[in-house]
Amino acid sequence: RLIALGGKSMSAVLTSTPTLAVEPLPQRRVGKTGERVPVLGLGTGPGGLGLPDSEAIPLYEAAIDHGITYLDTAPGYNRAHVQLGQILPSRRSQVFLATKACAPTAAEVLSIHEQSLKDLRVDSVDLLYAHGIGSFDPEQLLAPDGAFAGLLEARRRGWTRYIGFTAHHHPWKAERLLREALKGNLELDAVMLAMNFVDRHTYGFEELVLPLARQLDLGVAVMKVYGGAQEMKYEEYRNSQLKAGHHAAFRYALGLPGASLAVVGMYSIAEVERNVAWARNWEPLTGEEEERLQAEGRALAAEWGPHFGE
Repeated sequence: RLIALGGKSMSAVLTSTPTLAVEPLPQRRVGKTGERVPVLGLGTGPGGLGLPDSEAIPLYEAAIDHGITYLDTAPGYNRAHVQLGQILPSRRSQVFLATKACAPTAAEVLSIHEQSLKDLRVDSVDLLYAHGIGSFDPEQLLAPDGAFAGLLEARRRGWTRYIGFTAHHHPWKAERLLREALKGNLELDAVMLAMNFVDRHTYGFEELVLPLARQLDLGVAVMKVYGGAQEMKYEEYRNSQLKAGHHAAFRYALGLPGASLAVVGMYSIAEVERNVAWARNWEPLTGEEEERLQAEGRALAAEWGPHFGE
């Protein structure tokens, strides 16, 4: 997450008049779905958890106006769903909407998502994730009454077009699920993985999980691009875990093989504008830059430790 307020108050930045994108952001394919989305998505955790509605709603509007039409949200982000429900009735056709359900059983997934649709004030979303699968037993998720059965039922009911899962830690669990998908025992369209040049050395989703996602031709959303909020707390405006080198981190994330987009949580229009500029002018890292980031990432990984969990 970026801090680029230039001495202005938060409210002043949020109420500034945005410069609208004159053309869409660069687009990428969401795996086998064939959908195309901007390479930058907006994570609504900071808005829902850390901003009042009077600031979060204009922030979401500004992000869409700047071309960030992939919106990532979750019922666990406090008021994010209710905030988005204030703008989605008029802007639903402009956005690719992804939300989540954090639960191990089908019944819980369906109950959570039904409430999500009411709060978002929409009939359906584009993508529904089983959220944070590292916190659950994969066998429970795969059971006949498990979370993935709930995702399939939500899709059958027309409550979502596509389904997938998110993973922050325990990469072996994500690997287990994708191997079931390779066997034809699990239907998936997309995954959202915590990947950055530091946590690569702690969790290793890039080596353990990403190749399987590519083999399955899944859409891949890269999250925690800047390491997430310090101490994983989003209730107040604070620096990201990564204190410097954000541009290189952004370039790293979008340079991962098979990456569809980078999802970034933002607190201000200044952050929107900075990330949009980077998305619009993205270039892959050079070999020399990759070597430098590898060394820097290893050093920071020793400092950060397993901050997302085991």
